[in-house]
Amino acid sequence: MGHSHGHGHHHHHGHDHDHDHEHAALPAAFDTSVPDEALSPEQQSRRSLLRRAGLLGAGLAASSVLAASPAAASAPSTGRRGKGFLWLAGDHHIHTQYSNDGKYRVVDQVRHGAMYGMDWLVITDHGNATHAKIGVEKVNPDIREAREAYEDTLVFQGLEWNIPAAEHGTVFVHPGKNEVSVLKQFENDYDGSVKGASASTPANEALAIAGLAFLSDQVKRRKVKDALMLANHPARRGVDSPHEIRAWRDATPASHQIAVGFEGAPGHQAGGIAAPLGMGRARGIYDNNPSANSFPGYPPESYRTWGGFDWMTSTVGGLWDSLLAEGKPWWITANSDSHQNYADTAVRGPGSDFNANGKYEDPVYGGKIDLTQGDYWPGYYSRTHVGADGFNYAAVMDGIRAGRIWVDHGQLLSGLDVRVSGGSRWATLGGALHVRKGTKVTLTVDVALAGGPNWAGFVPTLARVDVIQGDVTGEVKDKDTFTAPTAKVVKSYEINKSTGTVRLSYDLGRVDRPVYVRLRGTDGKRTGVGPMGAAVDPAGPVLDVVGDADPWQDLWFYSNPVWVLPS
Repeated sequence: MGHSHGHGHHHHHGHDHDHDHEHAALPAAFDTSVPDEALSPEQQSRRSLLRRAGLLGAGLAASSVLAASPAAASAPSTGRRGKGFLWLAGDHHIHTQYSNDGKYRVVDQVRHGAMYGMDWLVITDHGNATHAKIGVEKVNPDIREAREAYEDTLVFQGLEWNIPAAEHGTVFVHPGKNEVSVLKQFENDYDGSVKGASASTPANEALAIAGLAFLSDQVKRRKVKDALMLANHPARRGVDSPHEIRAWRDATPASHQIAVGFEGAPGHQAGGIAAPLGMGRARGIYDNNPSANSFPGYPPESYRTWGGFDWMTSTVGGLWDSLLAEGKPWWITANSDSHQNYADTAVRGPGSDFNANGKYEDPVYGGKIDLTQGDYWPGYYSRTHVGADGFNYAAVMDGIRAGRIWVDHGQLLSGLDVRVSGGSRWATLGGALHVRKGTKVTLTVDVALAGGPNWAGFVPTLARVDVIQGDVTGEVKDKDTFTAPTAKVVKSYEINKSTGTVRLSYDLGRVDRPVYVRLRGTDGKRTGVGPMGAAVDPAGPVLDVVGDADPWQDLWFYSNPVWVLPS
């Protein structure tokens, strides 16, 4: 069976490092040759976080760089890397005072993100007429200043695209002299709000595809080094139909795909904290019902989160699995979607006129703690970990495109190393292991458990890890398919230690057909039979209760898949 992302993963695009902010070296916090006293307060906080998690100096390999072979994965490392990757945590969905519903300065988001352990961030203010007209330019100097002030944090400029006929998506580009002009042209020509193209019509769906083709063309013409799109909160309103998601994925060549995934877990995770201590809404603000533009095939429970994760991702044998069963790349992420943060004391500056200025005035002290907001600062709760082959913008984008990504909530894990090996080869997250038919294949997982308290002040405990496996059955005939009948939990491991590293290994046997495996884990506090029944998922996440879903009482991690392709 053909596998459209075959060896595309192992090529690296756009690695010419002429941009001012390409870093060849490690960030100072990661670099053990830099003494503690030479670090800024943010760098010291970052280093103490890494040290506490056991990710500096030894353990699961220094600086979160994982060693090349399963046998060596627990050996000490120098902190650079062997054939392993630098695992960089980030967030691709963040709003500022340049969003009509935001309030923070760019530097506030970057400073907090750096403090909470983020290595890379994407500023994604909302696409709309005002942003398209003046906001794209006006935010850029603030982004440049934040890059200078926080040189150990990679800060991308992007925007939150109103996908024509669909939901929102993050679009971002590699920094460079045309970052503003490309984003501005994209927003003016292809944003659903700007173009009045929000309705679910074939013409609007075609406009979304044209937008992705435009981005691909900008990369081809070397206007920008790279561009990516990730769909945000995909099941929230039911308007991202399965055929649209497939069309975005397939809109551009697999070797340099633009649309590469969706949020496995949305932001707004504090939304479910019960009143009066919280907003009393839903995790992710997923408290919608179907509308005229919604895909009619989705069940009512798809409009809610499950263990904080989107229904498309959380359902074993559901929509995400149906995409993976086609043998094509489609990845998941987890983000803050930070607009207005829970328990904050800041308010928008007086005299703000967003429509006239394209931004709100800088925030000021508001005199009270606001418990009616649903967001967290970047890195405070949700993290997207990307395996990069260096600390620079191109390497992060390559790692995202390659699917070397795992996500967690509440710092449930410190590190994750996943290897599928057979013959003399191995592949990791997002990759494909090509073996002869009948080769014995083993999955090896090294989990670095939480090394200290999370930002809520407690040490989370991983109770169980699940291995989910499905057959690669090829392209679907019906593009609105959203089930994968062969995907199921094939093995569960109870984790009975609370510190250090755990090694799990699962024998796939002698593989004679194309399959994929992916991982999921939980603190075990809220589980139940999944939507496809106990034979498929006996103890998965459960439907979050609107108005009473404390995100800290229900923590999960998910990994992207690894394929095994025998021939």
